[in-house]
Amino acid sequence: MNSGVTHTAVRAPIMTPGNDLLPQCAVLDTCVLMSTVLKNLLLRLAQSGMFEPVWADYIGQEWRRNASRVWTVSDDEISLLWQDMQTAFPRADMGIVSAFETGLTKSDPKDWHVIAAGRAALTLYPGRSVCILTRNLRDFNRSELRLLGLSLYEPDQFLIKCYERDPDRFMQLLDRVPDDAVKIGRPREPLQTVLKRERLFRLNNLIKHDADAAA
Repeated sequence: MNSGVTHTAVRAPIMTPGNDLLPQCAVLDTCVLMSTVLKNLLLRLAQSGMFEPVWADYIGQEWRRNASRVWTVSDDEISLLWQDMQTAFPRADMGIVSAFETGLTKSDPKDWHVIAAGRAALTLYPGRSVCILTRNLRDFNRSELRLLGLSLYEPDQFLIKCYERDPDRFMQLLDRVPDDAVKIGRPREPLQTVLKRERLFRLNNLIKHDADAAA
């Protein structure tokens, strides 16, 4: 299985904040990493300098455990895929972040480790904006996150921000999505079909609207 991560000696520079308010750092919750198509797109965007990815030791454990159960891939191969991500993004892993769970009360305790990773990133990258990227919005209390200096996004919303930041670069990377789907055994399908399957409905509609307007 292809990790979707390209090893490069030089990383692209981190984008500075603009009026579009795209967070500079994003904690990738396990649920967004479980889709190979979405994971590969996010990591390519990160490699292009669009944002800095963040995770933590427990997110890695959770992903490896779930991926080995859901995918028909050996534990050894799953571990290699995770190591590829660690190598490509050496600053992403916040390590053991349990100390940053102190004081959390309003969000789901099962997801405190995700918030803790965000708090660790705020400490490591002072002055940078940090968000949590997840499909499980209900598990996170927005007011609690706001007080901590964190924002909350689901993938569709976050990817729209990436598109608005740099449409040309985004589309160059998005056009590789159908190939990613083929690599995991799906039939070749149009980009719009793949985006709908990934529940990226608003992104799909926005891209279609812009393409129609430019025609």
